[in-house]
Amino acid sequence: MALEPPSPQLLEELSQFFRLLSEPARLQLLCELKQGPRDVASLIDATGFSQSHISRQLGQLQRAGLISCQRDGVRLIYRADDRLVDDLCALVQNRLRQRLETQLAQLQRL
Repeated sequence: MALEPPSPQLLEELSQFFRLLSEPARLQLLCELKQGPRDVASLIDATGFSQSHISRQLGQLQRAGLISCQRDGVRLIYRADDRLVDDLCALVQNRLRQRLETQLAQLQRL
């Protein structure tokens, strides 16, 4: 049984999600948050990004449901919540590794 093609609305949602993940700064912040909960100050130290840039990127990640935020006194603590990003990154890394291994094997045959 063949799947029906996705609707234009679903394609737009998928496109927006992948655009969200295509920003290197957001990926870097997700990688930092995968190491454990962090506040903005520690993310600034880890990435070198400005506070306003980090806050903007964290807001987008939070609206997408990929991270959550809790107040701890005056600090906001962010944590990565969604395993989907880990799963997608693993799939892409495996695909890139396979492609590079294939290219290397082709070069070795020359």
